[in-house]
This record gives sequence, C-alpha cells and structure tokens, in this order.
Amino acid sequence: MEYLFNRKSIEELKKLPREIQLRIKNKLEFYMSSPDPLFFAERLTDFDLGEYRFRIGDYRVSFDVVVGIAKILKIGHRKDIYK
Repeated sequence: MEYLFNRKSIEELKKLPREIQLRIKNKLEFYMSSPDPLFFAERLTDFDLGEYRFRIGDYRVSFDVVVGIAKILKIGHRKDIYK
C-alpha cells in the first residue's frame, strides 16, 4: 500500500525533531510494506481526524484509506493530536 502526505501533515512532520521524523518515516515504510498495513492501525471513532491511526511511540499518525492509498492527514504527539 502506498501513502501520501497532505500539506498540513508535511508541515507537522517538519516541526518535529529530525530523529522523530526519521522514526515516523521508517515505521510508515515498515507498516505499508507489510501484506496488511491496517493490522497495525486502530480504527478511530471520531472521523474528523481520519478513519485510522498508527501509534509510533508517543506520536500518532492519522489517515484515511482511499482506493488502496493511505492519505496521511495529521501527525502529532499523543497529548496534542486529539485536541
């Protein structure tokens, strides 16, 4: 499965420390290269943030799946992302 960042999620990723950016990118590559990436995801109840989310340490990556492509909507620390 492929993934694409939207403009807002790219800006949020760039604000994070470099080591966190690399950790998130590496984990996304790992998840998306697996046969079933949604196995690692949790379905969200509030679809304002997206349909699914990945947990990567203390950070969360929310996304929607459209025609086999994960569209990354929001990236943030767990204490801030749901506000």
